[in-house]
Amino acid sequence: MTMPRTTLAPGYEISRVIRGGWQLAGGHGEIDHAEAVEDLIAAAEAGITTFDCADIYTGVEEIIGAFRAEYGNRHGAEALARIRVHTKCVPDLDKLGRLTRPMLRETVARSAVRLGVQRLDLVQFHWWDYAQGDWLQAAQWLKEFQDEGLIHLLSGTNFDTDHVATMFGAGIRLATLQTQYSLLDRRPEKRMAALAAQEGMRFLCYGTVAGGFLSDRWLGQADPEGEMENRSLTKYHLIIEDFGGWDLFQSLLETLRAIADTHGCDVATVASAAVLTRPQVAGVIVGARNRSHLAANLKVGEIVLTGADMAAIDAVLAQARQLEGDVYTLERDRHGRHGSIMKYNLNKEEA
Repeated sequence: MTMPRTTLAPGYEISRVIRGGWQLAGGHGEIDHAEAVEDLIAAAEAGITTFDCADIYTGVEEIIGAFRAEYGNRHGAEALARIRVHTKCVPDLDKLGRLTRPMLRETVARSAVRLGVQRLDLVQFHWWDYAQGDWLQAAQWLKEFQDEGLIHLLSGTNFDTDHVATMFGAGIRLATLQTQYSLLDRRPEKRMAALAAQEGMRFLCYGTVAGGFLSDRWLGQADPEGEMENRSLTKYHLIIEDFGGWDLFQSLLETLRAIADTHGCDVATVASAAVLTRPQVAGVIVGARNRSHLAANLKVGEIVLTGADMAAIDAVLAQARQLEGDVYTLERDRHGRHGSIMKYNLNKEEA
């Protein structure tokens, strides 16, 4: 079966399953760059032709740049033209109050150099603290860089509904919003989905398997109370608590397992495929350090969940609590349960 694709703008098509890049930043172990390039080539050859990275993912833009060069050498310019690379522009928290247009342009231009492109395909803008600096001015500068031809599509990540609406009102049109969205975290459905439908904006979703919690590994397991083995698990364990607790989470896993049995796949595949069915969702971002998960990643785009499948999932979700606030509201409180585990000031000045 062919990987499903969708169009974000005239002439701009992406695979609905997007290969995430944050696990190539080395936080999960040493990365062999040559092997990483081969893994990305394998994904592209299998139909996953869209890749997500960020200026704050140390070394990842360079790896994807090397992948693009090698993929083009092997398959030619026409095949390379189908590859889409989405990066992010994430000014450091401690620089927000003194950010200038030249500083921001240097950051964006550095991403283009690392990726080996003249024009960035899609740039996802993030701002840590609305109260520091002028986030809207920065967004307007990015729009100017787009008008200059340095950026093709302008997008956002982790902005809430009011701030996205403000950008559209100022003439800054976002093609997409990258947002956390899963069966455990449905905050985008509160207000953002309606705005997205009104403005023609689509969602690129991360966290669809909740850091690995939405997988067979945790089915039937006791609540791992106490300290988690990494920050990602800590983050998503909080989401599970807010969702309704470990027992309800287990009920969801049991339901997903039954559905997975009918489709010949795993729980994580069903969890991500379910998000693909939601309104305004263009793609889901799957993380993988290597190609060992490629078959499962491809399956996300292949399976077609039935009305009965979704009804069974929705019956469990009807028992859940809605997470507090809008998109990323919990995470923006740097002193709260969710925000206190975030890392800031991750950008690197060197080219």
